[in-house]
Amino acid sequence: MVTKAITAANIGINSCKIEVEVDVTYASPMMNIVGLPDNAVSEAKERVHSAIKNSGFTFPIGKVIVNLAPADIRKEGTNFDLPIAIGILKEQGIEIPDDLEMGFIGELSLDGSLRKINGVLPLVSGLKECGIKKVFVPYDNAKEAALVQGIDVYGAKHLGDIVNHFVETPIEKTSVDINNYLEENANTDYTYDFKDVKGQQKAKKALEIAAAGGHNILMSGSPGSGKTLMAKCLASILPPLELQEALELTKIYSISGLLQNDNPLMTKRPYRAVHHTASQNGIIGGGSNPKPGEITLAHRGVLFLDEMVEFPRQVLEVLRQPLEDGEVVISRAKNSIKYPAKFMLVGAMNPCPCGFLGDKEKDCTCSEFQIQRYRSKLSGPLLDRIDLVINVPRLTTDELINTKTESEPSIKIRERVIKARKLQAKRYADEGIFTNSELSGKQIKKYCKLDEKTSEFLKTAAQKYQLSGRKFDRILKLSRTIADLAECENIQLVHVTQALQYRAEI
Repeated sequence: MVTKAITAANIGINSCKIEVEVDVTYASPMMNIVGLPDNAVSEAKERVHSAIKNSGFTFPIGKVIVNLAPADIRKEGTNFDLPIAIGILKEQGIEIPDDLEMGFIGELSLDGSLRKINGVLPLVSGLKECGIKKVFVPYDNAKEAALVQGIDVYGAKHLGDIVNHFVETPIEKTSVDINNYLEENANTDYTYDFKDVKGQQKAKKALEIAAAGGHNILMSGSPGSGKTLMAKCLASILPPLELQEALELTKIYSISGLLQNDNPLMTKRPYRAVHHTASQNGIIGGGSNPKPGEITLAHRGVLFLDEMVEFPRQVLEVLRQPLEDGEVVISRAKNSIKYPAKFMLVGAMNPCPCGFLGDKEKDCTCSEFQIQRYRSKLSGPLLDRIDLVINVPRLTTDELINTKTESEPSIKIRERVIKARKLQAKRYADEGIFTNSELSGKQIKKYCKLDEKTSEFLKTAAQKYQLSGRKFDRILKLSRTIADLAECENIQLVHVTQALQYRAEI
């Protein structure tokens, strides 16, 4: 008789239901796993054999065939150990209900205990969408799995606990109040605060606009002008995550194995600072078994590239498509995986190789050719995808030693950012987007309407500065965000004028 157990396999940040079929025949004792398993799945036969034996159960004497269906989907990871063991125990007559609305996920130790695995949230979410009513997972993954509402989650520490659940000692169901959890953990202290940044009012305002609308920004200035510090402070003014954003982000970090044991839900927007020696695969994602890269780990948060022109040009150029589409597709010969990548790109650079071009106190020693070659590492198409380009001058001596004037703290700036984000969330409730930076061409026409005077002004500016179509649209998106911060329903001339001031070319 063939027995079945239900589990799931991850495909990107989504998953699909997998049926584990087990059949035992009277032949030479051996165990085969078929259905496109990778090495980790193929090695499950040794783990399962020892786990069943050391849990006090009998392993069948004969040929054990395990089929992972559908067989045309590649199976990766160790989460198939538990359903394979459950199928074998059913075949042995153990009293486990033959319920196809019940799923099993987990890795087995040789002694039968269940180990924590990566990617539980998307696995359980996928099973719920397929009609599964209850699921058994490792105890350490139970809180993460319980973030999926509408499915009963049971966290087990040992294979024997699952068998006993159906016989005499039921496992207590795990539940998490996701909304309260998100609210309780959203407001946390930040290491860097704008109150510690002296001067640089224009740069601070630009970063506030960027945070309010999710816009990309590039800061250019002399060494020591505060570019890196302000980029770090940006995390302290970002708005809290919406529930849908938090769940999507948690799926990404769950697959990557970056979730903390005591924190099953991502409650803060990510801030990823990448060194210029990072590889293309490290930033975009990839590998033989494609994994999320830095742009996906920065989803709904910030990707900071310090000394941006020091990155290899081919690495910078691969950012163009994700910046435009908000996702990255990693194609391989056998499969293709799509990862979300809606991030804010924050770049910092010096204006020239020596760093002092335009500095009021120190002369630049670079030739015109050196400056041109240095800046050419940032291509026109890449700059087209950056909404704000600002110069950050070095502070004067008076500004450095001034202790009387206090800078505005991040908490005050954050309040304005949150208010602007709420306006956008309400406006785009039926559009499937969260911020102005995500507006499509059709949506720009709908939500970024201009009066006749403002339209004529922007037309003249577009001709004077030879704005490309993409840059023109980004000016409108930026104007929409500035209007939101000013709590204006319609975009006015002053908003467009300010948006153009933040488009200074480097």
